Amino acid sequence: MADEKTEERGRAEQERDEAEKATEHKAEQAQEQADEQAKEPDRDPKEIRGEIQESREELGDTVEALAYKADVKAQAQKKADEVKAQAQAKASELGGQAKENQSQLTAVAGGAAVVLVLLLVWRRRRS
Repeated sequence: MADEKTEERGRAEQERDEAEKATEHKAEQAQEQADEQAKEPDRDPKEIRGEIQESREELGDTVEALAYKADVKAQAQKKADEVKAQAQAKASELGGQAKENQSQLTAVAGGAAVVLVLLLVWRRRRS
């Protein structure tokens, strides 16, 4: 259990690192784009506003993804729900097998009882 938690923390840290790298990469791209656009003369203000809005949306998506990955409690709850569902499915499966085994055991016991009765009848007739 402790190993799983340690492993989960490691994965969460790795995901945060990857998200940070992605954010840094996007920031670098935005800076490069801004530098290129600064070189362009007389750009249309509507076009600039559209690009700014697009950048804001991308940044919002990135922040949202980072927030999700940083929310270890929510991820742990999600994992717990998955494990709970798997356990319930396995319990249901084992319950069905137990009922099947009980039916088979009853049939074998009934067959054994019939054999014993036949043996007793046969012995009495033989004596």
